[in-house]
Amino acid sequence: MNTGDLSTLLVWAAATTFTVALIAYTVDMARIAEQATRRAPAAVPVTVGGPVSAVAGSADEAAPSRSLRAEGIARSTHYLGVALLFAGIVTRGIAAGRWPTANMYEFTLVGVFVATLVLAIMQRRRIIPFISVIVLGMAVLSLALALLKFYIQAEAVQPALQSYWLIIHVGVAITATGIFTVAFAASVLQVLRDGRENDHSHLVGPSVKAGGLRSSLAGWAVTGPRFAWLEQVPDARRLEAMAFRLNAVGFVLWTFTLIGGAIWAEHAWGRYWGWDPKEIGTFVAWVVYAAYLHARTTRGWSGRRAVYFVFVGYAVVLANFTVVNLVVTGKHSYSGL
Repeated sequence: MNTGDLSTLLVWAAATTFTVALIAYTVDMARIAEQATRRAPAAVPVTVGGPVSAVAGSADEAAPSRSLRAEGIARSTHYLGVALLFAGIVTRGIAAGRWPTANMYEFTLVGVFVATLVLAIMQRRRIIPFISVIVLGMAVLSLALALLKFYIQAEAVQPALQSYWLIIHVGVAITATGIFTVAFAASVLQVLRDGRENDHSHLVGPSVKAGGLRSSLAGWAVTGPRFAWLEQVPDARRLEAMAFRLNAVGFVLWTFTLIGGAIWAEHAWGRYWGWDPKEIGTFVAWVVYAAYLHARTTRGWSGRRAVYFVFVGYAVVLANFTVVNLVVTGKHSYSGL
């Protein structure tokens, strides 16, 4: 077995370990949801159209128990997966004889590593299973795509990529993408928590017909008993603050990505900007996140109005990595796919 094969084996091991962690986090969240649902009729009597604040009076008495065993398995396998993936990236670099960020396969590996590492650091004191389920779900899917669709043999890169900017420019872009991923997961949870706190549910609105349909939909609404586990996560304001801090760090790194890419383009191609599809996508993502930070800090936007910027910005980041690389032809298109 050579070093390249060892790297692939380690990545497969990391994907398997993350899958175990994902299942364990899901079991933990399901346990919380189950306990909350059982106690909801007595402690949290949900009424259609009624304020949630009026039904959460005994939250401390009815706090759902957690599955400590599932949490322990999830945390340990999460850490193990991060370590295995790091080893896979290092051995990939050794096999290729260069920094391992030169193609979509390697970009995906490092991006997943950053996202899962940031998640582990962020949840070192308190585990939020829902965020973990989103991030690790995306991590497992990304590693599967990398191994099955993006994989190419470890080899040297073309002359245009033989530069220290491969480490700086691409490395910073990957780090920013990983941070944006965790921020996106926090924003999704923020929207759900905000919906429960403020009784926002389209499933039980006046447009839904009365009767059995309305009653059944009410159970699946974010204000219903099936989502009573949301009472055990940080409130929407704290989740928004968490996402804002992560997005602010990611935006700084993305800004450096844009500037560093322009400098590298001048060295490699003799121009700072050439309206290449990848350059346009990177700039659009920068504009969206800049608008988010501006609206959040100077215009006083908060809650759902601001969080939609995060969803759009992250969608642009993902499209810039997938659609632009795989569908659109340009100077940044990766070879060997």
